[in-house]
Amino acid sequence: MNRFSSPVVDQVGIEERVARFNTRSIKKGSKLQALKLALNMIDLTTLEGKDTPGKVEQMCYKAQHLADHLNDIPTVAAICVYPNHVKTARKALGNSGIKVASVATAFPSGNSSRKVKLEDTKMAVDHGADEVDMVISRGEFLKGNYNFVFDEIAAIKEACGLARLKVILETGELSTLDNVRKASDIAMYAGADFIKTSTGKIQPAATMPVTLVMLQAIQDYYDHTGVMVGMKPAGGISTSKSAIQYLVMLYETLGDAWMNNHWFRFGASSLANDILLQLGKEQFGVYYSSDYISKD
Repeated sequence: MNRFSSPVVDQVGIEERVARFNTRSIKKGSKLQALKLALNMIDLTTLEGKDTPGKVEQMCYKAQHLADHLNDIPTVAAICVYPNHVKTARKALGNSGIKVASVATAFPSGNSSRKVKLEDTKMAVDHGADEVDMVISRGEFLKGNYNFVFDEIAAIKEACGLARLKVILETGELSTLDNVRKASDIAMYAGADFIKTSTGKIQPAATMPVTLVMLQAIQDYYDHTGVMVGMKPAGGISTSKSAIQYLVMLYETLGDAWMNNHWFRFGASSLANDILLQLGKEQFGVYYSSDYISKD
């Protein structure tokens, strides 16, 4: 397949499939398992201009102690911070096994020179990031300058070294599902380890139709190359019910091999709190106050 030639997306078919995913009934035992799996797939995130080392340390503490009063609760997959906070997060997480992810490449706009983007990436990796979340140059993509987008991703991938690269498409700015599919293909053929919907700064962020298009792109890429690529819907997923619907879609599109946090993530910090409330209800029989859960 030509790296810039992508199939046309059947929007009606996508919407019909999403509607079916949303009507699946889940048994209680499977629901509990799905909630814990979703929790273990979350990247807790703080990406604000007012971030401080203290706030990052607090988030890292929460990542390791989500709800000590609940039984058999997994940790989240990773925490995600700006490059200048990676060292703080690395130290605070210690040997917990929780990954440190860092946004880079002039996040969230991506409007900077390649030199600056590479320096941003190298700073994150040098400070100990396990994963780098980059943003594509949407302006260049929308102009049809696909070679530029491909080459930039490939250069950032090389700068990542052993760190895994998540490529953020910012689907809310790509306008059409056909553009989402093309951007997904370009990112994967350029070396992305993950493709990710959004920065969380633009609306709409993650949606099920957009995510399904990206999952199908991953399946086709795997069929052509034998290489697995991960998926991360980010932004706008805040309820346990919604997370389970995404997991059903993941399972029925890509199968069991992708049903773990090495290949699938949620970029949705508020989702963790809702899942913890649901798990508390399963254990105690009633909802307990959200005051028992930290908001950060």
